[in-house]
Amino acid sequence: MQLIKHWAATLDDYTIDLAWSPDGSQLAVASAAGPVTIFNPTDGAIQHPLAGHDEGTNCLAWHPAGSALATGGQDGLVKFWDPAAGQHVTSVKMGNAWVEHLAWRPVGSQLADAQSGAPHQSTWLAAAAGRQLLALRPDGTELHAFKDAPKSISAVSWHPQGGCVAVSYFGGVCLWDGDDFIPQKEFPYNNGIQALVWSPDARWLVSGNQDPSVHLWVPTEDVELQMSGYETKVKDLAFDQNSRWLATGGSSECCVWDCTGAGPEGREPAMLPHEGKICALAFQNSHGLLASASQDGTVMLWSPERPKPLRVTVKMPAAATKLAWSPDDTMLAIGSEQGVVYVLKCAS
Repeated sequence: MQLIKHWAATLDDYTIDLAWSPDGSQLAVASAAGPVTIFNPTDGAIQHPLAGHDEGTNCLAWHPAGSALATGGQDGLVKFWDPAAGQHVTSVKMGNAWVEHLAWRPVGSQLADAQSGAPHQSTWLAAAAGRQLLALRPDGTELHAFKDAPKSISAVSWHPQGGCVAVSYFGGVCLWDGDDFIPQKEFPYNNGIQALVWSPDARWLVSGNQDPSVHLWVPTEDVELQMSGYETKVKDLAFDQNSRWLATGGSSECCVWDCTGAGPEGREPAMLPHEGKICALAFQNSHGLLASASQDGTVMLWSPERPKPLRVTVKMPAAATKLAWSPDDTMLAIGSEQGVVYVLKCAS
């Protein structure tokens, strides 16, 4: 197995977010300074340069069908773009707080229109700024404004089937129903939450925490587990496609936990060592490789079944900020602190 450099491009600032379109034909990359660029993954050519947000961009998210791209910025705006034409469609103002979290409801879930009551197949966008959470349609119109969170929203993660959206803040997590917008459950947690992820089979809801620890809930069984002892707050979490392996940051070793059966509490994780602190993690979409990055600029590939490097190590001149596998798992996109975007090919 090898990671071969396919192409690289330089932005005007820190790479704050990046994501592949659902069909893999476009790669959207946001610079912290504001501009957003849509690249052709085949050759790295710029398909569309987007203005982004004048005061800085924080996040971006593709519609599950690839028909829209949403971005959030320090200007308090959610902007919707036509990725095919490379044009701005509309903007939604969410006040003065930064828009830091965007997440589309998984496609295919039923949703009743708030005015007509008629079900339709389109998804909606969960957008968070400060304590505020909005449900926005793909055309930018407001579907619902949720009750303000007790504290600033720190993470947003959709249930894999789209039935609810998990929203975290200092003090806990709330599951908001995706259809009638009422709270399904609330999970208190007396500390700050840095990251939130569902397992693909929807059994586990996992938070990475400031205290520092990793906390797991089984919402259907009212079960809670916790793993402590991390060196620093845990900001990086990733599940494999089979929901067995949970990779966590929070130190210079990537801990990979076995979540089968009763779960990981009390088990010894596989420890995948780096020389620097873990700063990004990403499992492949349909295969079993884990990419991990550390602050010293190293990116490694691992197999949880064999807790040793697959002799695949890439050294970059700056630490990675984001890792993302292409939908077919053949390419790995890496955003860096220096504003350089790398796309590597995975080859046997």
